[in-house]
Amino acid sequence: MENANADKKVLVTGASGGIGRACAVEAAKAGYYVICHYNGSKAKAEETLAEITAVGGQGELIQFNISDREDCKAKLDEMTAKHGVLWGIINNAGITRDNTFVGLEDDDWDAVIHTNLDSFYNVLKPLVMGMASRKNKRGGRIITMSSVSGVYGNRGQTNYSASKAGIIGATKALAVELAGRNITCNVIAPGAIETEMTANIIPEAKEIMLSTIPMKRMGRPEEIGAAAVFLLSEGASYITRQVITVDGGMC
Repeated sequence: MENANADKKVLVTGASGGIGRACAVEAAKAGYYVICHYNGSKAKAEETLAEITAVGGQGELIQFNISDREDCKAKLDEMTAKHGVLWGIINNAGITRDNTFVGLEDDDWDAVIHTNLDSFYNVLKPLVMGMASRKNKRGGRIITMSSVSGVYGNRGQTNYSASKAGIIGATKALAVELAGRNITCNVIAPGAIETEMTANIIPEAKEIMLSTIPMKRMGRPEEIGAAAVFLLSEGASYITRQVITVDGGMC
C-alpha cells in the first residue's frame, strides 16, 4: 500500500525522550519522515532514531538550543535548505523547575520562561513563513505542547504554568493568522504521563494525583503521540485553534 505521507516531513523538538520520543515514533509509524531535535542528549536522540528505524520509519537528527534564537535560525535555515518546507512541526521541548512561588529563584523563573515560551518564537518564526508562502495553499500542521498546568494552574509550578499558558495563547493567535493558508495550529495539554519527569514522584503525592484522575491511571507517552499524529493528519484539516487535553478526565 502506498504511503500517503511519504513526502511529508515533520520536525519534533525534544525528541530524545518521553513525550517527544513517542510523538516522533508514532509519526514515523504513520509514514512521516521525522526530523528529531535534541540539544544535549545525543545518545538518547539516537535511541529515538533507532526506534524509528525499527518500526520501518525514516528520519534524522538535528541539534540546536531552543532558547538560543540565533542557533535556532541557523540550524533551521540549514534544515529547510536541505528538505524544503515542512508539513508539520510538533514543538514539544521544555523544562521544569518546580517550587512554591516564594521559593522560586530568579533563574528558576527565567530559565523556564526562556526555554518553554521563547522557544515558540525561536522555533516557529524561521519555519512559518515558508509554510505560509506555498502558492498552492497546500497547508501544514503546527502542534504545540502545553500542559494541564497551563490550563488549570498547578501548585508549585507558577513558572511552568505561566509558560504553558502562554503557549496556549500564542498558538491560538497564530491559528487565526494562518487559517487562510490551510495551516492548522493546535495545542496538546497532557495530564499526568509516565515519563522520566514523573517517575520520581513520591508515592504519597502520586496517590493524591491519581485521585484526581477518573481513569485511575497515568497516561502513556504513546497516547500523546497518537493525539499528535491525528492532528498531523488530513482527517484533522478542519480542527484548528483548539486545546486538546489528554489527561484521563482529570478534575
